Amino acid sequence: MADDIVSVTRNGLRQEARDLVELAASEEAVAELLRRGLDWLTRVVRFDLATLFLLREGKLVAVAARGPLASDKVRRHELKLTDFPTLRQALETRRARAFTQEDHSHGDGDPFDGVLDLPPGHSCMVVPLCAGESCYGLLTLDRTECETYPRELVELVEVYGQMLATTLQETQQKSTLERLHRREHEHARLLEAQLGGDEVGVLETSRSAAVRELARRARQVAETETPVLLLGETGTGKERLARAVHRWSPRAEAPFVTLNCAAIPAGLLESELFGHVKGAFTGATRDRAGRFQMAHGGTLFLDEVGELPVELQAKLLRALQEKTFEPVGSDRTVRADVRILAATHVDLQQAIAQRRFREDLFYRLSVFPLRLPPLRERLEDLPQLCVALLEEQARRTGRRGVKVTAEGIVRLAAYDWPGNIRELANALERATILSRKPELGAESFDLPLRAPGAKAAAEAPPLVEGAVPTLEEVQRQHILRVLTLTQGRIYGPGGAAALLGLKPSTLQSRMKKLGITRLEQYVAVTPNLEES
Repeated sequence: MADDIVSVTRNGLRQEARDLVELAASEEAVAELLRRGLDWLTRVVRFDLATLFLLREGKLVAVAARGPLASDKVRRHELKLTDFPTLRQALETRRARAFTQEDHSHGDGDPFDGVLDLPPGHSCMVVPLCAGESCYGLLTLDRTECETYPRELVELVEVYGQMLATTLQETQQKSTLERLHRREHEHARLLEAQLGGDEVGVLETSRSAAVRELARRARQVAETETPVLLLGETGTGKERLARAVHRWSPRAEAPFVTLNCAAIPAGLLESELFGHVKGAFTGATRDRAGRFQMAHGGTLFLDEVGELPVELQAKLLRALQEKTFEPVGSDRTVRADVRILAATHVDLQQAIAQRRFREDLFYRLSVFPLRLPPLRERLEDLPQLCVALLEEQARRTGRRGVKVTAEGIVRLAAYDWPGNIRELANALERATILSRKPELGAESFDLPLRAPGAKAAAEAPPLVEGAVPTLEEVQRQHILRVLTLTQGRIYGPGGAAALLGLKPSTLQSRMKKLGITRLEQYVAVTPNLEES
């Protein structure tokens, strides 16, 4: 049998093990992995048929076959373990076995009886595929010659069977981990949508031409790797826009990681951004990844980037330019593929003049600036924003069916909203808590008719003739605001006449008197107030 044994070195066996592990890691199908495993056996042992059986519900099911005797009938072959005690014993003992002529004569029969016409006493070997606490199946080798495989060869193939079983185990574990990862990713996306709201809908369906143009430009830049600087007052929805840019980008399936640069002490910001190694500082008991590593392959959103300490801005600039950094306490360079979105309400040009912000970092971040208008400049979106914010609130509180009436919208439009969308969300939540009715009318909102911070009447400067608006001008401005809210619609429920408590004919007469004649500028381009 010396001719049956191919000279196989330990290095060759180790190389094959590495190849199979690499195959498993590359997410190839199990069938391809098993095919490779059988092909390699031809270098070790002669056979006319090599068959791989996997355990499935108490049966051994053939999944791959090689050799001159391999056929579709063999590849569909199944064996009940209860009918073959010797095969069951091989699995229980985890030891390979070569069958002799006596075994064929007095054993439990040949596994291929009725499938192949093999002569009595033919060469046969059974190798269990076991790794760890699991057994995955059997490898059988058959030759038509009436010889017994030598013990040395059986031991060699037994080692290979263990190696193949280990590869199967790694493939199975990898498949399970990927399935769990996909499930967790979808779960995270669902939670993100529930907590963060629908950041896309209110942008692209806005009644404000400025907001729709902003959404169009955001979609354009989302397809690139260009850094984006989001500007706007506090509460205007910069993080929502950042999430929309990420969702519109090719990185949508990768992580979206946020860091509020103003919410973390300056001494900890570097560790939060770039991570640290064990022992880097007091309390660093283990290695910890930073936000750059967490966002690898995805998007990193740096909120309030204008509050970043100057000494850390140089390191951020290098990370943006070279996509490399060193964790705190380490001299090892880490590479991270991250798309940067940054936001601030700070005047960065003024901060540069005051040497609080690096000019080179500003130019790196502001390749494509996007400015979000404050809520007072997009009051026509109030109905739509109220619907969206109340839906988000309902997901958190469970109280559904709450809506703002037309009168309530008019009341909200009379306020300047210095806190923008965030303040509007708080006002709606407060009104929902205090109101027992599902409709939130004008009486539900305890808001001043001017913005906080505006001078009260007692603090106002003395009146000067000509500086006080006339009653007609006040009426004109109020009618114009209501027409803007109704998109120029005068008649019907939710129309301007109903909101103002006037007959349509009376309103039209007053509009003519006040010089309001161009209704075409209020023609609706989105659903009307009532439909919202």
